[in-house]
Amino acid sequence: MKYNFLFILLLIFTLGHAQENLSFQKPVQDILTLADYQRPPSIQMSSDKAWVLFMYRPTYKTLAELGVEETKLAGLRINKSAAISSTETYFDRLQVKPAAGDAYIDIPLPENAQVSNVQFSPDSKKIAFTNTDATGVALYIYQLDSKKLDKITEYNLNAILHQPFLWNRSSDKLLVSLRQRLVKREPSERVVASGPIISTSDGQVSQLRTYQDLLKTPDDEREFEELTTSSLAWVDFTGAQTKFLDNDLYMSSSLSPDGQYVLVTKLKRPFSYVVPYYSFPTESTVYDLSGNVVKQVNATDLMEVMPKGFSSTRPGKRSMNWRSDKPATLSFVQALDGGDANKPAEFRDELFLWDAPFTAAPKSIVKLADRFGGVQWGNDEYALVYSQWYDTRNIKTFLLNPTTGASKLIHDRNSQDIYSDPGYAYSDKNQFGTYSMYIKNGKSYWLGSGYTKEGEFPFIDEFDFKTLKTKRLYTAKATDKQERIASVIDMDKGNILISLQSPTDYPNYYEKNIKSGKTKPVTSIENPFASLKDVHKEVLNYKRNDGVELSGTLYLPAGYDKTKKEKLPLLIWAYPREYKDKATAGQSTANPKLFTFPSYGSFIYWVNRGYAVLDNAAFPIVGEGKTEPNDSFIPQLVANAAAAIDAVDQLGYVDTARVAVGGHSYGAFMTAHLLSNSNLFAAGIARSGAYNRTLTPFGFQSEQRNLWDDPKLYTTMSPFFSADKMKTPMLLVHGAADNNPGTFTLQTERYFQALKNLGAPVRMVLLPGESHGYAAKENIFHLLWEQDQFLEKYVKNKKK
Repeated sequence: MKYNFLFILLLIFTLGHAQENLSFQKPVQDILTLADYQRPPSIQMSSDKAWVLFMYRPTYKTLAELGVEETKLAGLRINKSAAISSTETYFDRLQVKPAAGDAYIDIPLPENAQVSNVQFSPDSKKIAFTNTDATGVALYIYQLDSKKLDKITEYNLNAILHQPFLWNRSSDKLLVSLRQRLVKREPSERVVASGPIISTSDGQVSQLRTYQDLLKTPDDEREFEELTTSSLAWVDFTGAQTKFLDNDLYMSSSLSPDGQYVLVTKLKRPFSYVVPYYSFPTESTVYDLSGNVVKQVNATDLMEVMPKGFSSTRPGKRSMNWRSDKPATLSFVQALDGGDANKPAEFRDELFLWDAPFTAAPKSIVKLADRFGGVQWGNDEYALVYSQWYDTRNIKTFLLNPTTGASKLIHDRNSQDIYSDPGYAYSDKNQFGTYSMYIKNGKSYWLGSGYTKEGEFPFIDEFDFKTLKTKRLYTAKATDKQERIASVIDMDKGNILISLQSPTDYPNYYEKNIKSGKTKPVTSIENPFASLKDVHKEVLNYKRNDGVELSGTLYLPAGYDKTKKEKLPLLIWAYPREYKDKATAGQSTANPKLFTFPSYGSFIYWVNRGYAVLDNAAFPIVGEGKTEPNDSFIPQLVANAAAAIDAVDQLGYVDTARVAVGGHSYGAFMTAHLLSNSNLFAAGIARSGAYNRTLTPFGFQSEQRNLWDDPKLYTTMSPFFSADKMKTPMLLVHGAADNNPGTFTLQTERYFQALKNLGAPVRMVLLPGESHGYAAKENIFHLLWEQDQFLEKYVKNKKK
């Protein structure tokens, strides 16, 4: 179709849509009962598995919390007065209990607590956390033996770039990041421009994403530097501080396994107006514990030029970390192709080791034909090195001898093939108190999710490094509850930590012996959604018209008579995902034994309103061989939707004239396409999507081609350019402060304007203060009200 681009531009700048003055609403009681609940705690275990920590936070934030003054700089959103991210999530209650006992202990918190950064000490005898108030961030320590809480610092930590604290290896002091005292400036003291803002290009081809919240002026640069500058100091439990490093732009710090060195990375100028802070120049230096320089080990340049392709990376040293099984050895990777995935190369990456005090040259360990994907250290004989290549979705695992550099390929598979996933090698604390691969008698132990066509059966395997053979030690049995392996408590004794759940049983933890099968409870959290206990839940497996296997979780209202088969309205919630072959696209993780956890992020609430709900319906987009998934995105979307509706219809449960579809982010993009390119739906709900791909011209989602590589693709993939075809009622929702690259709030505003002027039945709701995910109670309740009103009008009570 040819487009009148002048007409489209006129649409973009048309602003005369009607406003509706409406205060915040609450949904009907059937939904409110589920939405207004007490969030169960998050759980953390000490490294010795002796203590369980329960961390409670309010179910939702408030609009007042979202309304905290926010400074947006270099890709960050900052609570300026407190020197912490404005998007930080806080706990307001902490409890501990012995893993083997039943007594819960409440940790006494400051008044109006806003707790974050909660960590057990390496010796598992203390818990450190920060508390935030209107003026700043302070460090607290709780002693598990004495049940004593101490405030260790004033409210003067800097948690913007650098972690606010770091435990030392002996658990008797911490490295803290202290904010500098800000100079209060009057408006008249703002930097007066001495000239225009100028950006230049040296002609290199680059593929940068569309970022938000970037620096724009010299004033921004100065403010960013002032806010993120901190000094580093050691502090003991009395609060006594010892200077470590003077003020600078510290990004991260990490201790060597022997605790004798600190690797510190800091930002350097020049800053950039086109990329976030993590692409600014950096400098990495190793210091001794007194702050004396041992060696500058890395320096990176400003990264404003990125080669095309998801397998491209930055040149120079990267992924620099301490080797966890050695006292003080750094590992790092260097690209052999300059980081350009488009350049022919026999080897892409090279892994190096560098021993303290770094007077000798780094030692090359292995070269990889694909891009480095990570390393798991074990000992001087055994380590696991991973490589990956995005275009083929290939991932390889090598058994590496770190001393000789000899390597053997042990896994070569499609990263999306969940049925062949071997799991991960179990790590445990070593003699340094860091974590490395657990090895005994030349064998490692692998924990896997165990996804199969028949269901989910977690397993533990023993892998022999000499024979390269695997022996299955344990597989979870099929019962009415789903078991998942959380951790290993004692591999020699066969004691593991598992969780058990069912549709009506909240996931709780148990200690289990894999030899005897005996279990004992560790937690006992009640189901917070009792009103869903009689809802029918099943996994539907069905096929697309081209044979691709699909699945989704079907919910029917409590008491629904499957013999009478009353025709229900159907809601489908989905999110499209790209694959390189049909076999992996057809694999499923849908599980009828999982706990039913409703949230604003799905349609499950509406099963209590008399709707059938197909949640997480599979919407694979397949591009085999040299064909890319997006080459046939829309036909595959429509085929997925038709197959989902047919699968439920064949059961006799639904009225196919009353079907709605919805999704968030890329699911919103999907929804807009389905309403414009099919007649399958009575209505659609699209939340926080992107609708004009020309506004994200250097790739989006899993698309690596840019707008100029294939202009037709970008217009075809843009619901904005087919707005004239959209005649189905649609509810557009967006956070008014969306921080996600590509899904600017402007995307929804401009799409709405186009739809309205073209006569489409559309409603737009912008939620104040919300980012890409929604957090405030008032906004979420109102969202549920909007969705319910919309679905009742256009779906359940659709006019014939």
